[in-house]
Amino acid sequence: MSSVDLRKLVSFLDKELALSEFPGDESINGLQVEGSSRVHRIGVAVDACDHVFREAAEKQIDFLLVHHGLIWGGIKALTGIMKTRVKTLLDAGISLYACHLPLDWHPVHGNNSRILKLLKIRQTGEFGEYHGRRIGYWGRTGREMSLKEFSSLVDRTLQTETLVRDFGRPVRNVGVVSGGGWSAIYEAAQYDIDTFLTGEPSHSAYSLAEEMKVNLVFAGHYATETVGVRAVGQMLGARYRLMTEFIDHPTGL
Repeated sequence: MSSVDLRKLVSFLDKELALSEFPGDESINGLQVEGSSRVHRIGVAVDACDHVFREAAEKQIDFLLVHHGLIWGGIKALTGIMKTRVKTLLDAGISLYACHLPLDWHPVHGNNSRILKLLKIRQTGEFGEYHGRRIGYWGRTGREMSLKEFSSLVDRTLQTETLVRDFGRPVRNVGVVSGGGWSAIYEAAQYDIDTFLTGEPSHSAYSLAEEMKVNLVFAGHYATETVGVRAVGQMLGARYRLMTEFIDHPTGL
């Protein structure tokens, strides 16, 4: 069975995902928990939680890459839930690697660029500044379409159920910021984006969008952030000839 040295894999990912370009990220990006020194099977998931860790252990995964890691700003104590989660990983020899903002932004593997690509929208530019970097992308559809048609396309593509607010414009210029990216709506209007796609619904976004005439498409925090980890998993599987698996644990939110 093929395998790769853990340190070699981590070094490659740190560079490929440009972790050093996001020093302001609250997430401690990179290797958060060190497991086995050799990696035979790779798992990817959106969230670091005990359910995902146990499923990874059952499937004999020894390297798990997630978008939302365990460590945000540093560890205060290894007690309670944190102790349980880390113990599950260590008992199974699973290394945990987290990639937050870099995986929203990444122009090839990232959530936002991948969503545009999956929707067959030509990527035009960046927008959505956050912690000093623009992490969102926008593009132009091949043809004008109704918001109903577009939201149905998003539902099929991301396997989700969108929540939509229609403010009267046909869909042509689409901006995407995955997860909880509603605050990028200010920039969306500046770029003449008529339709803004993000994850979590926000009450605060409604009046802004209404006044700026920007359609809102909320596709779910979880659903909009599965595509990046999937893309990285596929890339790693091809590069190292390893088994890779997406561990799906949807929140419906």
